[in-house]
Amino acid sequence: MTRHAPQRVLVTGAGGYIGSRLVPELLRRGHHVRATFSRGTSDPALWWVHERGWADRLEVVGMDAGEPEQVEAAVEGVDAVYWLVHAMGGPDFAARDREWAGTMSKAAAQAGVGRIVYLSGLVPDVEESRLSEHIASRLEVERLLSTDGVPTLTIRAAIVMGSGSTSFEMLRHLSERLWVRGVPIWLRSKVQPIAVSDVVEALMGALSADPVTRSYDVGGPDVVPYPALMATASRQMRLVRPSLPLLLAPTRLVGFVGGRIAPVPTTTAESLVGSLHHDMVCGPDAEDFLRDLMPEGHRLVGVEEAVTRSLTRPRAGVRARDRDPLGPLPGDPAWAGGTTHLFDGRVRRRGGLLRRLALGPVWPEWPPYD
Repeated sequence: MTRHAPQRVLVTGAGGYIGSRLVPELLRRGHHVRATFSRGTSDPALWWVHERGWADRLEVVGMDAGEPEQVEAAVEGVDAVYWLVHAMGGPDFAARDREWAGTMSKAAAQAGVGRIVYLSGLVPDVEESRLSEHIASRLEVERLLSTDGVPTLTIRAAIVMGSGSTSFEMLRHLSERLWVRGVPIWLRSKVQPIAVSDVVEALMGALSADPVTRSYDVGGPDVVPYPALMATASRQMRLVRPSLPLLLAPTRLVGFVGGRIAPVPTTTAESLVGSLHHDMVCGPDAEDFLRDLMPEGHRLVGVEEAVTRSLTRPRAGVRARDRDPLGPLPGDPAWAGGTTHLFDGRVRRRGGLLRRLALGPVWPEWPPYD
């Protein structure tokens, strides 16, 4: 895969989990970035600008995806757009995603944008009528973004592994807080997780791939049943969590309980759980993303390594720019992190004595970090 000259790039949702890791990589590789933030220049995700001195190549703008004038202003003069905007919550999220994608498609075409890169979810190999509302909406957005003729490259990923990722934080918190792992009998689906560092690399590759409308399934090297993924997270945190099959566990109830246990909106939890009725694995053309998007010889991060790195706290004094992107970074959601981490290869826990005893062995030190 050939890397091209620096481009002018618009990153929507730049303060989100993926955007906060993508923008610094774009800047590091010499691109000029216009980034949309919900809180403008005060957004905590801007930590990397101040550390690196990239202010001359970063333009921060406010953009409401539902306001056509603001979208038109944001895309003016850019070569490519990263569409990282998702309306995960609320009963009308699909309608909002539909409206926003249509607005971006028209604005990008009018501005002469060369390509749109969209981060979506893996689409199971089933009839569209059987897709969850969450996945069906993502598929609809893929199609809408290219409606007005702008080449749209879609990166489809299942569970993104990394501290701060909604999917990973659900794994972490469910492992910590459920002393018995209840597994619905219908939850036998397989998943192909991918580390956030590999997602960012694929998104970077999409900027220089052939500008054609198509989708790429991206995934890590491991395909595992979802209950096994939960077991891996528990094992890495040194937690004993016996498994209990649940005979009566409708999707909506499982999502509701998950949203109450993990610090994510209930509607988001329901959307994620609903996607697990089918195998979330890459399709037969999965090798295409390695050929077209990834650097030659790139090594994908496996599940065990991804969980370990996601749980590892950085040492005190390690600057954010030098930290592992799978670990915690400034600007991550305030609710991310849990009570269990790895430090120097050992499990550390925080919280009251009762919580520590309930969770298992603990080293009482809780090393600070900047």
